Amino acid sequence: MNLSDIPGIFQGITTLVQSHPSLLIARLLLMVLGGVLVYYGRKGVLEPLLMIPMGLGMAMVNAGVLFLDPTTAAVVAKSTGQAVLADGTAQGTLMLAPLVSQTDDLMYILQIDFLQPIYTFAFSNGLIACLVFMGIGVLLDVGFLLARPFQSMFLALCAELGTVATFPIAVALGLNYKEAASIAMVGGADGPMVLFTSLTLAKHLFVPITVVAYLYLGLTYGGYPYLIRFLIPAKLRAIRPVGRPTVRITSGEKLAFAFVAGTVLCLLFPSAAPLLLSLFVGVAVREAGLQYFINVIENVMLYGATFFLGLLLGVLCEASTILNPKVLLLLVLGIIALLLSGVGGIIGGYILYIGSGRKVNPVIGIAGVSCVPSVAKVAQKEVSAVAPDVIILPEALGANISGVITTAILTGIYVSLVPHMR
Repeated sequence: MNLSDIPGIFQGITTLVQSHPSLLIARLLLMVLGGVLVYYGRKGVLEPLLMIPMGLGMAMVNAGVLFLDPTTAAVVAKSTGQAVLADGTAQGTLMLAPLVSQTDDLMYILQIDFLQPIYTFAFSNGLIACLVFMGIGVLLDVGFLLARPFQSMFLALCAELGTVATFPIAVALGLNYKEAASIAMVGGADGPMVLFTSLTLAKHLFVPITVVAYLYLGLTYGGYPYLIRFLIPAKLRAIRPVGRPTVRITSGEKLAFAFVAGTVLCLLFPSAAPLLLSLFVGVAVREAGLQYFINVIENVMLYGATFFLGLLLGVLCEASTILNPKVLLLLVLGIIALLLSGVGGIIGGYILYIGSGRKVNPVIGIAGVSCVPSVAKVAQKEVSAVAPDVIILPEALGANISGVITTAILTGIYVSLVPHMR
């Protein structure tokens, strides 16, 4: 570019401001939102490992917008659905084109956008989701689940209320079955599951659905404490669970569980087998004591995948990509899904509280929402605020880990059955 190009650039910007003011406003708002995510990630209100790279990507992709040459503009226009300007140029970035699908266009854009190879070969095929899930498996101690299997699974099933109930609500509001199933998975509060489901069922909407899902995971940190306080009185939050004999679960039993549960679930839900395999491989590696593999999966794969997941999610928040008329509806449905899941978990906690003769702390119920281990920590924090000597974390972690499994099951059901629904 030389100085003679500058007047043309300003003319293009003026044309854009005049013809697409909403796009300019959206970019400015997304830059501000990126800063908010970075701020609250740094404060620890939101998950910093995910939100800091996501916020930076969101702000900078909307700041670093170019007027692309006609050849690149044609590819970007097909990828994003935006219009080409009268001079043959179009707005775009050098980050990535998320929806490019033609082979020639893809090979061209791989040489233009610096994040496109990572997106194409590790994100859009679900690989990053599987790597994250493998890392989660390494971190999970399924002993909490096996110590109280029926209680844990019951609470996890109750906490799938949002995942189930949001589906008919979304259909009633105009989404088709595949789109409704994809946004309903936000109720599971499990980002990799949402990414995998939307890629499989509603690829045209997986960018906004996945962004909505990861943005709303912050609600499990910031919103669920208020839900607990609103629905559970302080005197019930202070209930000390009646002591039960400690059940010792050996590593061999946990390894056997990983093998049997993983194999059975893959048999029942082959469409979700990549995620199920990743999760239970992580559990098996942990319980087999394969320290070298544990170090690689936990310290390299998990953190590397989480970093690029956050960065790519932020970059996907480029205004022209997410300005889909359905995005506002997705935002509303995402809130409904997470709210219903939290309420469902608390209802499950109350059922156990009454059924046990008032010996179970009902706060444990919300931990059935499968954002591991965040929701379990939220539950313990709310209990500790009114009764510092009451510990519910083991029971909460059991429900939390079960939530991961029930969300995987719901993913398998949706991915397997929804494509056959008319």
